[in-house]
Amino acid sequence: MNEILSTDRDEHDGRDGRDGRDGRDGTAAPAGDGPRPGRRQLPSFLVIGVLSTLFYLALFVALRPVTSSQVANLLALAVSAVANTAANRRFTFGITGSDGAVRHQLQGAVAFLIGLGLSSGALALLGAAVPHASRAVEVTGLVVANGLATVARFVLLKLWVFRKR
Repeated sequence: MNEILSTDRDEHDGRDGRDGRDGRDGTAAPAGDGPRPGRRQLPSFLVIGVLSTLFYLALFVALRPVTSSQVANLLALAVSAVANTAANRRFTFGITGSDGAVRHQLQGAVAFLIGLGLSSGALALLGAAVPHASRAVEVTGLVVANGLATVARFVLLKLWVFRKR
């Protein structure tokens, strides 16, 4: 758990990047390159997560009148997951440029599958328990499932997808 919430190693020895230097040879690092200090990762991840969730729910609600809850969920989650991974790559973990972008999206697909499993499961349970649930009830179930998926997503992104290599 400490590794998940821990800050960057460089923060502990006073090199947090605020002076524009990378801390290795004293030269200035290009803006936006390299990982962000850990204490800034969680707030950035949360802001991106809230915006992604709102985007996902808006897509779901827009698609729901023309398709089943499962198809609307799949499409909305797929679109929002790609945007979420790209935003976290850039803003939460400070990775710019195209190097590794495809690999990061493919690894992010694992987090997408976890979220899809949770949200599809929630919709299936809801469909069995309340066959004609309102959109508000569906959205509430998706918010709960998305909250669980968010925890898994942060852990995967931090420890696997965007870990220091």
